Amino acid sequence: MVAISRDGSIWTLDLGADENRFSPDWLGAVESALDELEASTEPAVLITTGDGKFYSNGLDLEWLGAHPEQHQAYVDRVQALFARVLTLPVPTVAAVNGHAFGAGAMLAMAHDYRVMRADRGFFCFPEVDINIPFTPGMSALITAKLAPRAAQQSMTSGRRYSGVDAETIGIVDASAPLDRLLETATEFVRDLAGKDRTTLGTIKSRLFGDAVDALTGDSTGGTK
Repeated sequence: MVAISRDGSIWTLDLGADENRFSPDWLGAVESALDELEASTEPAVLITTGDGKFYSNGLDLEWLGAHPEQHQAYVDRVQALFARVLTLPVPTVAAVNGHAFGAGAMLAMAHDYRVMRADRGFFCFPEVDINIPFTPGMSALITAKLAPRAAQQSMTSGRRYSGVDAETIGIVDASAPLDRLLETATEFVRDLAGKDRTTLGTIKSRLFGDAVDALTGDSTGGTK
């Protein structure tokens, strides 16, 4: 179950203990948690993580298959979440505790920083192997965050990267054992908690303006 908690300036968004797929209910819970964070006015940073084998396994394909008439609205909602996290007016870090696939990996990419468990779990964009091209918005998100070589390799190979390999190629900023994952993630953002929200949000919106426009303006295509 999605839950958000606070310890001083450190806000932690727990994405859940199962595959954490993007069901409508899951999306609603995450959106509500972000509403709570954004309604606060004190210095804050955000850490997102999962509880178990998965950070997030991406889109809820079972639900989507049962509701094909809602495909466009669903993808638009997912991309709006990516854009929101990308421009969130507080520093953010994804503590990737396990598998991050497809849209789950893209959610991690939308954060300012990424730290991944070193000994277990894979980070993967599987689109090339499941015959589903990235939407323009999703491509723009990934290429805004990764160096060209890392983007090309990860997007066109479908490779599953361990935490160590993901750190080597630059997909994540660090890898750490599970017992130090949250501590390591916190180190990236703890000292940034006092940044002015209006200024930081504006900087992010302009820095990633092309990706935000692509995410909120065109959702043709798909992803897992």
